Amino acid sequence: MRFNLRHIVPFALLSLVGCGAEIPVSEALPAAAEEVGQEQSMLQLSHCPGCLAGVEGARLVGGFEREQVTGDIYHYIIRLQVGPAAHDIITLHRVVREKSDWRPARSSESVFMVHGDTWNFRGAFMASTLTDTEPKDHSIAVYLARRGVDVWGIDLRWTHVPLETQDFSFMKDWNLGTHAKDVGTGLAVARQVRWVTGSGGDKMNLLGWSRGAMVSYAYLNAETQVPSWRRHVSGFIPVDMVVKFGPEAQTQRQWACTRAYVADLLLKAGRVEGNLAGPGAGVAIMQVGQAAIAWPDEIATLPLPLPLPPLTYRQLGVTLGAATFLFLKDQSNVIQPMVPDYHFTAGKFDENDMPTGLQYVSERRFFDVLSAARPYQSFTEIVESEQLLCDEKDLPYDDHLSEVKVPVLYVGAAGGYGTYGEYAVKNLLGSEDVTLHEVQRLPDAYRAADYGHMDLFLASDAATAVWAPIHEWMKKH
Repeated sequence: MRFNLRHIVPFALLSLVGCGAEIPVSEALPAAAEEVGQEQSMLQLSHCPGCLAGVEGARLVGGFEREQVTGDIYHYIIRLQVGPAAHDIITLHRVVREKSDWRPARSSESVFMVHGDTWNFRGAFMASTLTDTEPKDHSIAVYLARRGVDVWGIDLRWTHVPLETQDFSFMKDWNLGTHAKDVGTGLAVARQVRWVTGSGGDKMNLLGWSRGAMVSYAYLNAETQVPSWRRHVSGFIPVDMVVKFGPEAQTQRQWACTRAYVADLLLKAGRVEGNLAGPGAGVAIMQVGQAAIAWPDEIATLPLPLPLPPLTYRQLGVTLGAATFLFLKDQSNVIQPMVPDYHFTAGKFDENDMPTGLQYVSERRFFDVLSAARPYQSFTEIVESEQLLCDEKDLPYDDHLSEVKVPVLYVGAAGGYGTYGEYAVKNLLGSEDVTLHEVQRLPDAYRAADYGHMDLFLASDAATAVWAPIHEWMKKH
């Protein structure tokens, strides 16, 4: 399924007087700005849903919600209907300093963030608001907002599917292209809101974490096919993800081909929700987190994907974080994780190599994040992701990567996807401005205990090890 960014209108500013008629994009933006002014508040926009119309196929569902995070940092939330069906919903987030109630401070720096599997924007980038064990500002979204960055992000469609859902047929066609198109819609609305609230309509940095980086690659690939003045992205920050394996990782590519084959069989057999571990993978993660908090010392009775010694729920939660790769193997189908020893968080281990604790994240914080997992996910995007990694099927998401010329910062975790993700930014993209930032604490041989995939956003030292370098790169670009 291909999608066309020519159908995403970058700007369609309306008169605030009675939510007036749409201004064609072909007209100059300054003229539109004279109508709406450049100091509109988020509250005014909230009371005038038509004022943000103009992105084809999308409309606001209600007005902006607003909550204080800490000090002068506020979090705005808006839902968009992006298709005809009830589940065709995305949510946009804005985390920004305010100069007065409902009035964001002007900001020349901006970033749009795309989450990966299992967690939505808040779970991925504002996890400090999900726990009482950490200061509210210990998350990358709040960290950047405090430093004057206008932080935006998206909740993809599948994050909204309720736990009680039984029929998932509506997910059948939700693939990487669907989510990439939704990212384009989100960027268009974000730039429009920034314009009318006084921060200008400049292009934005695009940060994609985990599978969100794959979605972002797909978006940038398509964006190359529209004129430069209609593009939304000024810089690209893929965080800890592989989109193609290099020649040095042919074993991992073959693993991907096996996963792609099995996943395609499951898709053809009718699975449209879940991942290779089964349906409702997010439900299981959520239950582990909740049980680790409520019954830490009780022996876990949740079904496990492979033989393990009896574990308490606390031990199960720690093992899920520090030895995630164990849960991604399926010996009966010869399934291996995407990369060796992949894990969410760096762990502490006993003499039998069993995790006994977490290295950089408090257990309660990690369990709170597990508890916030979204229950369901669209399976077709999983299948296409594996097919991209296998690199044997022709998909539309990488046809024009060599035409992506924006500056790039790749951020990797040595215990996550790490250096495996460097091949694409160095060899497939057309950018001549590529920066690599790898967080590695141990020699290569100890990859299984090194900085993890989620440590990049949860670790106690993530602000200095990860977020500050990202901010410095943004300021220079």
